[in-house]
Amino acid sequence: MKTTAPLHSLRRHQRKRGFSALTVLALLLSTEIILATGMGFLAISPWEVMEVIWSSISGLSLPPAMNPSFPFVVMEVRLPRILAAALVGGGLAMAGAVFQAILLNPLADPYTLGVSSGAAFGASLALVLGIFGISAPAFFSVPLLAFLGAMATLAVVFYLAAPDGRLSSNTLILSGVIVAAILSAGIGFIKYLADEQVGVIIFWLMGSFVGKTWSDVTLLTLFTLPCLLVMLYFARDLNILALGGRMADSLGVDSRRIKKILLLAASLLTAICVSVSGIIGFVGLIIPHLLRLALGPDNRLLIPACFLGGAILLLTADTITRAWLPTELPIGVLTSLIGGPFFCLIFRRKQLGQRV
Repeated sequence: MKTTAPLHSLRRHQRKRGFSALTVLALLLSTEIILATGMGFLAISPWEVMEVIWSSISGLSLPPAMNPSFPFVVMEVRLPRILAAALVGGGLAMAGAVFQAILLNPLADPYTLGVSSGAAFGASLALVLGIFGISAPAFFSVPLLAFLGAMATLAVVFYLAAPDGRLSSNTLILSGVIVAAILSAGIGFIKYLADEQVGVIIFWLMGSFVGKTWSDVTLLTLFTLPCLLVMLYFARDLNILALGGRMADSLGVDSRRIKKILLLAASLLTAICVSVSGIIGFVGLIIPHLLRLALGPDNRLLIPACFLGGAILLLTADTITRAWLPTELPIGVLTSLIGGPFFCLIFRRKQLGQRV
């Protein structure tokens, strides 16, 4: 009894600390969404933003003194883009946390398996078909072809990495690098075919939230929330997997099955995010690392925290490019400028750790 009492007290403290952290992140994200919606060429106060949103939800009329253009700017222009940025950031960060936990590699992120390259290849193919004026039904839209390309890439990576059904970190990463290199050559060929219209493909590959609509938000929501639930359901098993495959199997966890399910969920989530926003790197690398240092390695807390933290990071980057810079940059450029040095720092520390 004397030994179990401190253990229960520690668990209660950890739960309270985790709940407090999630509450703070949720409040920060909510506040940032309101503030970001009011920023831009047409400044709108936070109170007016909340009035417009509440009016759209409740059906109540707006104050007569309000600018009549505010509802359109908030609900049709800014808010869909802001919510899309938040969902993509949260999805990429969650996928990064799962990849790092499964592969036991601090440098893993949603692009390690080449899923983003597959999505980029599919989207580039759809764009070049449109440039050449090839009529195509909705089946050949950019999001759908990007998703199909990402899933096909995942299938090839699994085929190369696990011919006997056993997955390992080294073979998965190596297979992802090989497939990504091949797909990069394919994207280069598609750019060559695009000729003068290659700028359309290049801009998409650099990532952007320009022109996002409520249909994009709906698509992201339909995939992000189920993937989040799947990851939370297996979060305890993911903690056990950190002890090693043999130890997890001895504790009753089917490591092979859990890895496949979570890799599929994380890859699906990455594919949907990339199909909507283009390639946005390093979000899935930065956020899991920072939150793991602050909150610990418990995936039951880390995964939802990564969703909120990734949403905050990408929304901040998008707001900077949209409202603060004189010319709007592709958001992938900004995240790469932020994440590149961070990646080098992690890589350097990993090297020093191995040498010691």
